[in-house]
Amino acid sequence: MAALSQVVDVLETLYPLRYAEQWDEPGLIVGDLRQPVRNIAFAADPSMAVVDQAIAGGVDLLVCHHPLFFRSVHAVSGLGFRGEIVRKLNRAGCALWVGHTNADAAYRGVGMAAADMFGLVDQRPLVPIDDPNAEHPVGLGRVGRLAEPVMLRDFARRVADVLPYTELGVQVCGDLDAPVNTVAVLPGSGDSLFDEVRATGADVYVTSDLRHHPVTDAIEQARYEASMRASGIALGHGDEHVRPAFINTPHSAIESMWFQYAMKDVPQTVASVTGDTPDVRWISMNTDPWNMVIPSSGQER
Repeated sequence: MAALSQVVDVLETLYPLRYAEQWDEPGLIVGDLRQPVRNIAFAADPSMAVVDQAIAGGVDLLVCHHPLFFRSVHAVSGLGFRGEIVRKLNRAGCALWVGHTNADAAYRGVGMAAADMFGLVDQRPLVPIDDPNAEHPVGLGRVGRLAEPVMLRDFARRVADVLPYTELGVQVCGDLDAPVNTVAVLPGSGDSLFDEVRATGADVYVTSDLRHHPVTDAIEQARYEASMRASGIALGHGDEHVRPAFINTPHSAIESMWFQYAMKDVPQTVASVTGDTPDVRWISMNTDPWNMVIPSSGQER
């Protein structure tokens, strides 16, 4: 039977910790390296409800995308929910391993899984990582093209159709009748990479947690530049054919698409190393914080 130490080695081979952003601390958070791992559960967040379900199901290892601890802490006592989660995991003998920005950047990781399921071909990383040992290009996000161009409204529906269910749905910004060929994808919070996306010439950027002002500024600048080009004035800010648009997705939903790859890759690799294949499951409860959306019905202006 595989030991936790062996399974951690597999996870950190598939999703190397060196790919993590400097501020990030993924890896083994809770667990005895000597304990056997008979079964593994995957979930987006190590929330109390997820942990309770994992423990009730007798899970030996919980693999989550989001960290339990984003910042350094000085106590894991019963004064806070994180301490209670650690207590529950330890008492049940359930380990917790986190693959965050390292899994974002890995081959068949979070970014690639989403891009594949949106139908992108000829992919490359949005922000490449130089890893001479990697067999495939790695890095944050993905850029690719669609096999056949489609209108933005139809591509947005495709995105919504393949995402795990949430109440929030997707939001779209741009010319809904414009053709989409090149797509940039960054699962998770992505409005810090607008310049990198612009440099790719992507027709649409699919990400999460888009804020009002950055998106408004970006779309207004694009519209202004288009109007100037129509007047015969080039401002020197990129390809004249670029029609930037945005699709804003629920954070946990787009990142959970990764598990469709991880649930195959992890047990297969563990089996190749140890000879034992752990059982796997996906705790697919929606951990997006929003559980109700009400269309506004205020006075028209």
